[in-house]
Amino acid sequence: MTEQKRLLSKKEVNQSHLIWYLAAETNNSYERLQAPSFCAAMSRNLRKIYPNDDDYKEALQRHLEFYNTEGTIGSVVVGIALAMEEEKAKGNLTGDVITGIKLGLMGPIAGIGDTLIWGMSKAILLGLACTFALQGSPVALIFPPMFSILIFVLGRYTCNLGYRLGSEAVPKLLKSGTMNTLITAASVLGLFMMGALSASYVKVSTPLNWVISSTGAAIGLQANLDAILPGLLQLFAIFGIYWYFTHKKQNYIKLVLTILLISIVAAFFGILG
Repeated sequence: MTEQKRLLSKKEVNQSHLIWYLAAETNNSYERLQAPSFCAAMSRNLRKIYPNDDDYKEALQRHLEFYNTEGTIGSVVVGIALAMEEEKAKGNLTGDVITGIKLGLMGPIAGIGDTLIWGMSKAILLGLACTFALQGSPVALIFPPMFSILIFVLGRYTCNLGYRLGSEAVPKLLKSGTMNTLITAASVLGLFMMGALSASYVKVSTPLNWVISSTGAAIGLQANLDAILPGLLQLFAIFGIYWYFTHKKQNYIKLVLTILLISIVAAFFGILG
C-alpha cells in the first residue's frame, strides 16, 4: 500500500489506538475476551471504509470474534487490521484472511509484549521507584506515570507501524531477527534487575548462636552463613517462592499469608531475626 492509496489519515489511526489503549484491559468478556474492545477501536474507521451498511455490519461481526493479546505491542494488530480492511474493501482480500491473520498474530504478539512491557519495563521502572521511595526521595513519583507514558507512546507507534506495513509488518520484524535479539536482551536485563532487587530488599537473617562450653565463646549462625555465601538465607527464600510458583498453583494471597505466618512463628521462637 502506498501513501496515496491510504484511506485513513494518521489522526484516524490514532483514534483507533486511543480507544484500544483505554479499553483493551477494561472491557473483557469471558466469552470473547478483548474482542469487544478491538471492535470498538475499529468501528469508527470501519464505517469510513465500508459506507454500505451490510459490509459494515459484516466487518463489526468479524471483529467481535474471540481475541486476546497483550495491549501495548498488540496495538500493531489494530493497525494491520485497518490496513487489511481497506484491502478487503478494494476486493483484494476476504474476511477469513483478516480473521486468520488476527488469530495467528495474537499469540506471538502477546509473548513479545508480556516480555518487553510487563516482564521488563514495568519491573525496572517500579523497581527504581521503590529504591527512591525507600530513601525518602520524591523522585520515586516520576516512575509510575513514566510507565504509563511509555506504553501509550509505544502503542501508538506500533499501531501506526502496523497500518503502514499492513499484513507484512510482523513477518518483517520477526524475520529480521531484531525482535528475538530484543527479547533475549530484555530477558537478561530483567533477570539482572530481579536479582539486584531481591538482594537489596529481601531481608532474612537468624539470631541463632551456640556457646562453646569450654571457652564460653559464642558462635553465630548468621556470621558463618555470611562467610560461606552472603545472602544465603535470602537466596533460599527466593528459590522457595520460585519453586512454589513453578510447582504449585499460583495463589498470591496464600503465598503472602504463608510468608507472614512463617515470619511471625520464626520470630517468636527466635529462629529468624
